[in-house]
Amino acid sequence: MSSTGMSAMPSKWKGIVGKGFSAEDFDAYAKTITFGAWKPQFVVLHNTAVPRLGDWHSVSGQTRMQSLEHYYRDIQKWSGGSHLFIADDLIWAFTPLNLQGVHAPSWNAISWGVELVGDYSVEPLSEGVRQNAILALATLHCLVGLDPMAMHLHREDPLTTHKGCPGNNVSKSDFQQWVNAKMIEMHDGEHVPGAVAV
Repeated sequence: MSSTGMSAMPSKWKGIVGKGFSAEDFDAYAKTITFGAWKPQFVVLHNTAVPRLGDWHSVSGQTRMQSLEHYYRDIQKWSGGSHLFIADDLIWAFTPLNLQGVHAPSWNAISWGVELVGDYSVEPLSEGVRQNAILALATLHCLVGLDPMAMHLHREDPLTTHKGCPGNNVSKSDFQQWVNAKMIEMHDGEHVPGAVAV
């Protein structure tokens, strides 16, 4: 969850949402967000690595959010963290979607950070995480008209030390295709800004 250069970020803490949403409720929640001066240009996919998916459920989601807030704010001294943590049961909103987060040193100022809960260098991608991620990512891309083909993996950031994130069991091309298809499905096959006709 840490990356080279991030400790130089401003330390004024931006606060967290700290709520878990079902896939359907997340879509409704995202539609309530208004954007001001900051708007992302693409999404960066991460994996938590620690905790792994099985460990994520060892404490309540609220406790997990509080622990992550303590880690980013008090230990790392960052101004925020990733925007979403996607587990197999819920989509957890962390840094507010309309504020810059801290997750990839080259791209903090221009991207959303989305963490897939698990260590996908050694674990297979959970079907629950995959399904929640597809819906959450489609919602984000539709929300501000992003092209799924612009999605990046954390390891592609030239300044990161996390050269394996989000793990070889996460395929960028698969996620791009899944998200694009979900965006079109969500809009009953109509043209969607950012989606590519298939």
